[in-house]
Amino acid sequence: MPITSSAKKALRSSLRKRAFNLERKNKMKSVVKEYKKLISEKKMKEAGALLPKVYKEIDKTAKRGVIKKNAASRKKSRFANKLKTSK
Repeated sequence: MPITSSAKKALRSSLRKRAFNLERKNKMKSVVKEYKKLISEKKMKEAGALLPKVYKEIDKTAKRGVIKKNAASRKKSRFANKLKTSK
């Protein structure tokens, strides 16, 4: 446990940030899961309509630093290719 007041404050801050980051990551994962489910069910129109929402969640997650910028780009690229090749 932290002893100094600044360490206590840092702990509180990191716990708040952790909660926010987990929430952002879970939102992204749920949208991605929904997208993958649509692709596996061959519902390409619905998946195509959901792709901008997937991009938005990935970008927000990367903007906050929860995932790295290149990881976000890689994910977006793979999801676009998955939609294109699954037709």
